[in-house]
Amino acid sequence: MRIIDLSVALKAGIASDPPNMLPSIEYRDHKEGGREFAATFPGLKPEQLPDGEGAAIERVTITTHNGTHLDAPWHFASTMDGGKPALKIDEVPLEWFFSSGVKLDFRSKPDGYLCKADDIKRELDRIGYTLKPLDIVLVNTAAGAAYGEPNFIDRGCGMGREATLFLTKQGVRVTGTDGWSWDAPFSFTRKRFAETGDASLIWEGHKAGREIGYCHMEKLANLDQLPPFGFKVCCFPVKIHAASAGWTRCVALLDS
Repeated sequence: MRIIDLSVALKAGIASDPPNMLPSIEYRDHKEGGREFAATFPGLKPEQLPDGEGAAIERVTITTHNGTHLDAPWHFASTMDGGKPALKIDEVPLEWFFSSGVKLDFRSKPDGYLCKADDIKRELDRIGYTLKPLDIVLVNTAAGAAYGEPNFIDRGCGMGREATLFLTKQGVRVTGTDGWSWDAPFSFTRKRFAETGDASLIWEGHKAGREIGYCHMEKLANLDQLPPFGFKVCCFPVKIHAASAGWTRCVALLDS
């Protein structure tokens, strides 16, 4: 079996999120750890430890939406499936997170393009695949190659309400993208809203979860290394009580 890492490394100091959402990581090395050990054990001097070293640790300040993460239906709205309480990340069935994977290659779509059902149908026809319930659908966009670059959050196409419902009506419950958002980048949506005043354009792919509950992953990586299908995806989220998302070390499993 071959394993392909589909997750980005959580890293500070790069353009992974809007400025108000950027993660912060404080690295504390072994020498600092030695001093902390000395404070923990009365009478201990750091130089008594091997090489004067204690534990290296990191103090991380993040949201549940930094790094590669998996959004729960609760992130999108308070209800799903026509009025039922939306599932939080610790309530979503685990069966959703380990299943057959399908990759849709939309790297040729321009930045800000909003994919529709017909785009998905044409891509499925091109690769010769029929969706089945609980398939995990991954969308490869132009954003994947721009992760960490200054324009990352403005790159790639998005998935609209129609495209999202096309997937969920066929039993898909987990999707993913290598972009910052499942929807089109906000910079493009702001322009569309300014031109039309139509609030339904805002977060329309996410908000499709009000009709049929689903989860999606954002900021995936290495989707270009995947075949169109014939692999498994494992993307169990960190179990955070009553949370809107959980970080995931998403991987693809391929027969070698």
